[in-house]
Amino acid sequence: LEYLREVAKRVLEETGLLPHINAGCMTAEEIAGLREVSASMGIMLESASTRLCEKGMPHYGSPDKDPARRLETMELAGRAAVPFTSGILIGIGETRAERIESLLALRRVHERYGHLQEVIVQNFRAKPDTLMAEAPEPDLNELLWTIAVARLIFGAAMNIQAPPNLSPGVLSQIVAAGINDWGGVSPLTPDHVNPEAPWPHLDRLAAETATAGKFLEQRLTLYPAYASAPATWLDEKVRSAVATQSDAGGFARRDRWSTGTGSEPPPLDMALLDTAPVHVSTELEAIVARCEAGETLSPEEVTRLFAVRGPEFSYVVKRADVLRQRVIGESVSYIVNRNINYTNVCYFKCRFCAFSKGGQNAELRGAPYDITAEELATRCAEAWQRGATEVCLQGGIHPDYTGQTYLDILSTVRAATPGMHIHAFSPLEVWQGAATLSLDLRAYLRRLKAAGLNTLPGTAAEILHDEVRRDICPDKINTSQWLAVMRAAHAEGIRTTATIMYGHIEQPRHWAAHLLNVRQLQLETGGFTEFVPLPFVAQEAPMYLRGRARPGPTFREALLLHAVARLVLNGAIDNIQASWVKMGPEGVAACLRAGVNDLGGSLMNESITRAAGASHGEEWAPEDIEAAIAAAGRPARMRNTLYGHAPAAQRERAFGAAPVRPIENAGAGKQQRSKRLAQLDDNVQRLHWVSEEPDSSLYQQVVLQANCN
Repeated sequence: LEYLREVAKRVLEETGLLPHINAGCMTAEEIAGLREVSASMGIMLESASTRLCEKGMPHYGSPDKDPARRLETMELAGRAAVPFTSGILIGIGETRAERIESLLALRRVHERYGHLQEVIVQNFRAKPDTLMAEAPEPDLNELLWTIAVARLIFGAAMNIQAPPNLSPGVLSQIVAAGINDWGGVSPLTPDHVNPEAPWPHLDRLAAETATAGKFLEQRLTLYPAYASAPATWLDEKVRSAVATQSDAGGFARRDRWSTGTGSEPPPLDMALLDTAPVHVSTELEAIVARCEAGETLSPEEVTRLFAVRGPEFSYVVKRADVLRQRVIGESVSYIVNRNINYTNVCYFKCRFCAFSKGGQNAELRGAPYDITAEELATRCAEAWQRGATEVCLQGGIHPDYTGQTYLDILSTVRAATPGMHIHAFSPLEVWQGAATLSLDLRAYLRRLKAAGLNTLPGTAAEILHDEVRRDICPDKINTSQWLAVMRAAHAEGIRTTATIMYGHIEQPRHWAAHLLNVRQLQLETGGFTEFVPLPFVAQEAPMYLRGRARPGPTFREALLLHAVARLVLNGAIDNIQASWVKMGPEGVAACLRAGVNDLGGSLMNESITRAAGASHGEEWAPEDIEAAIAAAGRPARMRNTLYGHAPAAQRERAFGAAPVRPIENAGAGKQQRSKRLAQLDDNVQRLHWVSEEPDSSLYQQVVLQANCN
């Protein structure tokens, strides 16, 4: 076992594959040592009958087959919280009553610890050159009867397995008897216990499973319920490998698509969009129909939508796109805007953020910066000259920032570009700004609005469920506080967006809670303009680098989040946006077939997602956006922030705009750099005038003179 532990350790560390240990009867100490290097363990009970250990019976002379010893190993594994596999072997001389007694013995162990993740019902196959070479094998009826009894004894929650290679040609009947798992099916190695029975090809197994009305999905060596509770069931050293291999439902990742990296969408899910569903449950049809009627679902119903796979996935995505056609039409909108992140210094400790600079993550990309008011004004004027109708302003929260900082930012932007729509400040910034000025939310929002604020971005939402927030952003505003900022903004006539960041540690039930929180507030206030799913970019994120998160969503999950958002938010929010920075051009093209009607902004400068490791680019020019929309067979529409048409003059400027000048990020210090232009009153008229002019050098001269003054 020392050798086994070392090999398993190397497999885990050098390949990322998840060891499953079948090491026979073990002591508590041996189990503890192997738990550090494996994701699961197992031992077949085979039978609880001591009669089978008597002379002349199949277990005679095999002391490790003593049922008491095997049950003791299972007991010790339960105490150690090891996800465990067991089962019975039928057709070796036992009676039906003894099979039932064996299943009940397994159930008693499981009821104490909850660690039996599957029960295998394996049919005996006679082997040449053994004492039982001529023994009769159990017939199909015996196998089906035992599977059915196992299902009845353990109930709906247990995973019941039967090996498919031992019963070729009758797999549909085995499914109908009550199994939900085929066990391990290897494309590389034979079944060493039954080498005469080759594994079925996975495509064939999938086809036979579909014939039985089911969908073949790939799991890990530990089942989804256990993979989704790593703190309980996995050693610290194993969690990272399991997270890397898992999707949000705890199944195996079916694709290697990675958010923001330029990897092409996998063919599997795209092909499913063009496949007519073979079977869709009436339950699922009823849930989708309620969405189409604009009704509010229960959390369980929304979670059910997120559980769809295979043909059901195709059905949900298609229905979402049909609903999009009915609600919003064929046009795909986008906005020409500029992102300005005025500082990357932040004293909050969000574990997913690779952008901010603080004591916990100073090693991440880029140096700390805090831009000047002059640079802020220059970027805004340049954005206007390049056709932008919106500037989006967000940043880290510098320890020296107060609510006045944000008011100064607004004054500078409004002076530089009086016609620009200012879309600024996350709910966290609003909350912090109000607190530093000792104002309530509505009073502070009124001051922001008077200073020039038009709308708020719905960022800092991450997952609106405090179970997740306590782990990924423990010192940030909680769910109720985020909703309170949005409720206050809507009450002051300030429209906002809503977002979700998914693909890290959360589960589908958390997505469901998030969508329903957003829907409920929208029904109350009507203040959200759009909903934006933002897939987690993991490459440089601290919690991923430390093995604490999944590597972002799978492509199936990314499409599904957009589609389910379209369905669940129907009757509340009409606009569903896909992020090209995170999804990439091919990804957003797929999203346009999954209920999406908006592609967000051209951005001009994007730094937060790129800091996390994305590589899709800092700007998507309007020419390229419209070409991509046309390639998807849809008409393009340049919009403003509130989904009206963009002004003709700005549209004309946007096409063929000059390249963006290099940005200047001034280094950060303990005190913030001023965000209010020097001698603003003396220069405001000239700033207004030159911001309308295409000659950016003239603008920069005016700003330089203002700074000198």
